[in-house]
Amino acid sequence: MTPAIIDTATFTELQDTAGAEFAAELVGTFLEEAPEMLAELRAARGEGAVDRFRRAAHSLKSNSQTFGATELAALARELELGGMPTSDTPLLTLETAYTRAAEALRALSHG
Repeated sequence: MTPAIIDTATFTELQDTAGAEFAAELVGTFLEEAPEMLAELRAARGEGAVDRFRRAAHSLKSNSQTFGATELAALARELELGGMPTSDTPLLTLETAYTRAAEALRALSHG
């Protein structure tokens, strides 16, 4: 079974706790920073920098979990714990999951 793109209960809890306006700001920041994390994953893989790769995957996982982006978080966790992939496929899958999560988060944060 494929994980949900966004766990709406987690996202709603964030909005209830932080306020809808601040949650929307946090989403905006995430949407600005996540592409940089994805670029860092690619760069680290290209350079064979395992620790940098793991840190970038960890950051993406943690940030994704904050918003309930379960699919994205799960894929980032696999990269964090699984080590450097030998092909581009896992990163392409992660980027696709980010695109889906970003669209869903934009829709949720703008109600």
